[in-house]
Amino acid sequence: MLESAPPKEPQSAAAVLMVRPARFGFNPQTAASNVFQKSAQPQEGDSAGVHEAALREFDALAEQLSRAGLQVILVQDTVHPVKPDAIFPNNWVSFHRDGTVALYPMMAPNRRLERRDEVLAEVAAAGFRITRTVDLCHREALGQYLEGTGSLVLDRPRRLAYANISPRTDLDALGEFAQQLDYDLVTFESVDGAGRPVYHTNVMLAVGAGFAVMCAESIAEKRSRDAVRETLGAGGREIVEISVAQMQAFAGNVLELAPPGSTVIALSTTAWACLDAHQRRVLEKHGNVLAAEIPVIEHFGGGGVRCMLAEVHLPPRL
Repeated sequence: MLESAPPKEPQSAAAVLMVRPARFGFNPQTAASNVFQKSAQPQEGDSAGVHEAALREFDALAEQLSRAGLQVILVQDTVHPVKPDAIFPNNWVSFHRDGTVALYPMMAPNRRLERRDEVLAEVAAAGFRITRTVDLCHREALGQYLEGTGSLVLDRPRRLAYANISPRTDLDALGEFAQQLDYDLVTFESVDGAGRPVYHTNVMLAVGAGFAVMCAESIAEKRSRDAVRETLGAGGREIVEISVAQMQAFAGNVLELAPPGSTVIALSTTAWACLDAHQRRVLEKHGNVLAAEIPVIEHFGGGGVRCMLAEVHLPPRL
């Protein structure tokens, strides 16, 4: 008798990993390639205040997600070594339904310190089974980077990975990811209003089960822009197009999640506030909007709500 094909991986997860930062702050090692970060560091005496404000925002988001029915796996960052961006775990790890954990090559040396076995152990302890690790980190020595589901926006059921080529998203690293995890690639180049590369794909594109948010005007080449639109549409998704100005307000940094019996669309209040009435109605049609107030994290970290969440698709531990 023929074996049945394994079930498709769902687009959205019911569990997320969050790393509670020990020393959140402006990261000078990432600022050159991330224009979403504030260009100046806080004054010396303000660093503690920035960290405390970020913790309040982090804790409030974790509480909102828990109340919405999601399993939130909270892991505490370590004070040493200092990891100012530990709050963004989705850049160094992704979790997949077949039991695979993927580890990614990071551009900034101090971000490589975020990869800790203890974090993976806590995910497993929360009731999940890890059967394989795909480690792409050897590419750091080659200057080739691929920063997780920042660089990759995954259509999980169709096994498509959308990727904006940038200093943090390398074609050769993408090729290894695609081969190891059996994904097809949709690549393009996205730029901001000043013509600078958009550092991560997940600030200009989001894919849910029935919708996609896309900053089409940031893709300068018409052929690439049309190809992305066509591929998204072929999956039956309703496309919400946003402007470059809205992208820069984190309107593309959106994550659909699937707690039992519900659908949640998580984004920041900054992102929600910049959307027009029609754009909001489309999102509301596809799930319950969860808007979190994280202005300090956005301002100094240069990442939004989606960046703070590593969705956990692993199978349950037997």
